[in-house]
Amino acid sequence: MDGYFYLGKIIKPFAAKGALLVNLDVDYPEDYEKMESVFVQMNAKLIPFLIERVELKHNNKAVITFTDIDSIEQASILVGCELYQPLSQLPELTGNRFYYHEVKGFEVYDSTHGFIGTINEVLEYPHQAVLSIEFKSKEILIPISDEIVTGIDRIKKQLFTDAPEGLIDLYLE
Repeated sequence: MDGYFYLGKIIKPFAAKGALLVNLDVDYPEDYEKMESVFVQMNAKLIPFLIERVELKHNNKAVITFTDIDSIEQASILVGCELYQPLSQLPELTGNRFYYHEVKGFEVYDSTHGFIGTINEVLEYPHQAVLSIEFKSKEILIPISDEIVTGIDRIKKQLFTDAPEGLIDLYLE
């Protein structure tokens, strides 16, 4: 799915006119309230669907009405399908917030150790995402949290951290 990000999943039909209840896997659902289209993954392909209406519910749920889907039978075919958007549709983040895909290749500078390497990838575990940083053929893993990631410079492709005492030393010994 290069060039696209996972937006959510269709849970079930909603009402008899073809609307669908969707779980949005995003931090700010209101950023997607004005979507005009979305890509639905069907048979390992992304199919574009025009959106007639998005109505936000609670707990990251939304009711989406697609153009040309006007019956529960048509809507039922889409249940369980995943939704995607092009990366270009991601809302711009500011401050220390960042998308995991955008920091790959960034240099990392720690408040104690200075330059500690380049981000290979972000690893997403159930309870914590971590930066995988390569430094002199070694991998350093640093948790992503507001307390640890202290800044980002998108222009210079640099990320700044204040890692817990001793964490980086464990990897460098």
